[in-house]
Amino acid sequence: MKAPIIAVLCGGTSSESEVSLGSGKAVALAMTFAYPTEKIALKDEAVPAGLDPRRHVVCSTLHGTFGEDGGMQRLLDAAGIGYAGCDAKGSDLCFDKWRTRQTVTAADVQVAPGCLFNATDKPSAAAVVREYGEQVVLKPNRQGSSVGLQILSTRAGLEVALAGLRKGEWILEKRIIGREFTIGLLRGRAMGVVEIVPQSGVFDFTSKYTKGLTEYYAPASIPDELAAEMRTAAEAAFAACGCRDYARIDFMLSAEGEFYLLEINTLPGMKETSLLPMSARCVGLDFNALCREMVGPAVERFHLAQSAPR
Repeated sequence: MKAPIIAVLCGGTSSESEVSLGSGKAVALAMTFAYPTEKIALKDEAVPAGLDPRRHVVCSTLHGTFGEDGGMQRLLDAAGIGYAGCDAKGSDLCFDKWRTRQTVTAADVQVAPGCLFNATDKPSAAAVVREYGEQVVLKPNRQGSSVGLQILSTRAGLEVALAGLRKGEWILEKRIIGREFTIGLLRGRAMGVVEIVPQSGVFDFTSKYTKGLTEYYAPASIPDELAAEMRTAAEAAFAACGCRDYARIDFMLSAEGEFYLLEINTLPGMKETSLLPMSARCVGLDFNALCREMVGPAVERFHLAQSAPR
């Protein structure tokens, strides 16, 4: 059966559009070794003209709002166009950090103690300190790539941060001080555990995207039993949140040896040096092979749809 054209979507309208363009360029090049490929840079929130459900499968590298929150996925579903990665429901769930916390907790995956609030009805710094201590993490509920993330260590700093919030939903969490890890998943199966070591001690937007500010260890230097436990937790979280095809899941490991889920990334960065490719290399998949595996299930769905009686 004739292979579909892989339409690699990148760019978009979010604050992470430049990062997405880099992912799209790398993925489109890798895809050309296995499929006819088109790279499409988006500038608005719409399905690109010319996509045909009978000819195309979409591989989205859109990051942030509209890309990861289910917006593009809903439009593709309405147009009958198949795509790789999580469906609209799973994307929307995982982009909502609070709903993700609730869902994985029900699946016995641990998260840091925390609360959700609206900027128009925020807690006092005194109440936060009483509940979680002075070491806390403040982040928007629906954003990607550490956009808006603040690590706070004093009551005075917390007061200033809370006073600066004007709109939207926010999460406050007790800060877990320790080591940070990430795990890539393909078809729901966890790959290698990667340790992330930012020079600043915080893996924020700057540390993620500024060369030389973060070191990575792939595979992570941790006991096999701990690595296996993290992979099992990642697979449980992936399944509980209804993820599909692939994702990347981040954890913090405390000094006491307890690990806590941070977030699920349904459309993670996809340059050759990004974290999901690092995790894949731990299990013997180079970048080109990883990209083929990422779209594999969507290509299978495409062929099933084309062979179905009309």
